[in-house]
Amino acid sequence: TSKEQVDCDQKEDMEDVEEIEEDEASEDTDNKARQLTVQMMQNPRILAALQERLDGLVGNPSGYIESLPKIVKKRVNALKNLQVKCAHIEAKFYAEVHELQRKYAALYQPHFDKRSDIINAVFEPTEDECKWQGDEEEELSDEVKEKVKVEEEKKDEEKEEPKGIPEFWLTVFKNVDLLSDMIQEHDEPILKHLKDLKVKFSDPEQPMSFTLEFKFEPNEYFTNEILTKTYKMRSQPDESDPFSFDGPEIMGCTGCQIDWKKGKNITMKTIKKKQKHKGRGTVRTVTKTVPNDSFFNFFSPPEVPENGELDEDSEAILAADFEIGHFLHERIIPRAVLYFTGEAIEDDDDDYDEEGEEADDEEGEEEADEENDPDYDPKKDPNPPSECKQQ
Repeated sequence: TSKEQVDCDQKEDMEDVEEIEEDEASEDTDNKARQLTVQMMQNPRILAALQERLDGLVGNPSGYIESLPKIVKKRVNALKNLQVKCAHIEAKFYAEVHELQRKYAALYQPHFDKRSDIINAVFEPTEDECKWQGDEEEELSDEVKEKVKVEEEKKDEEKEEPKGIPEFWLTVFKNVDLLSDMIQEHDEPILKHLKDLKVKFSDPEQPMSFTLEFKFEPNEYFTNEILTKTYKMRSQPDESDPFSFDGPEIMGCTGCQIDWKKGKNITMKTIKKKQKHKGRGTVRTVTKTVPNDSFFNFFSPPEVPENGELDEDSEAILAADFEIGHFLHERIIPRAVLYFTGEAIEDDDDDYDEEGEEADDEEGEEEADEENDPDYDPKKDPNPPSECKQQ
């Protein structure tokens, strides 16, 4: 019996050892799987392939809804009908928001008018109005203050004092990537004549829209005093697709005719082409007028046909146009001075700082890998790191 007891104990010990070995093997497998997952998730190619696969699944039914009993599907349809009613309530909400925008636009306007007067030297702000908390100077002795004053007076005598704030709107536009990309060199002399930029909202009970007004001083390029761009908006759910409603969206826009003075239309250019006669071999020069890149093409957007179908180029132009119109209306006009100084641009850039830092970190890791790699030979690298060159 004692021998049987010993055999039994040995058997139990062996089972315990096997269980421990199985647990350790399972832990090793789990650790390896986790390490492999981490490595895969750090590989941009695998991530891109995974993202592409996930994108392909978006909108694809899982089969669960189709498998529901008929009575449950009917209840889901009831929820959808409730959702449509919510979309119509949301449309009323945005209609009231539009009315609030109209109301507060009237309150903002006196301040915008005074801004325009200061920019265009119609009004000279007082000393108190010119004080700004960031401009507090260090305490200077009376003698130093007097010296500085004399020096400034000398400089003022030597050159003519500028009026207002020269090139205000041109500077604003050039400070914003979305707008500066549109501005060509031949646009700048004209945009120096831009005096003011306003937004006007549609009247009550009228279809929702807003109009941008570009006010110019008399100039040598065109006779228009004001150039306009109107954006029509849809603020009701589409009956054929009510669940896509997410607030008002721009549905179309109309520009205006620019009355160019003779020889000043910068949206067109003349080119000369040489043509060779097939039979006689003689060459002649043909002059053609073709469209030219210009900021002022903004006032001649593509027309949307009645069927609403556009080619890809026109769709891309209109998509960019809508983005620009929205940005001018929502950001530029209300905060123009901050885009002039660049402060608003810094705030916009803050939205991308985190992403940029991550990208920098990845680049740093790659560079570190190259430096720590014993097999890395910079002479054999097809893309060696570029050296900094002083301009």
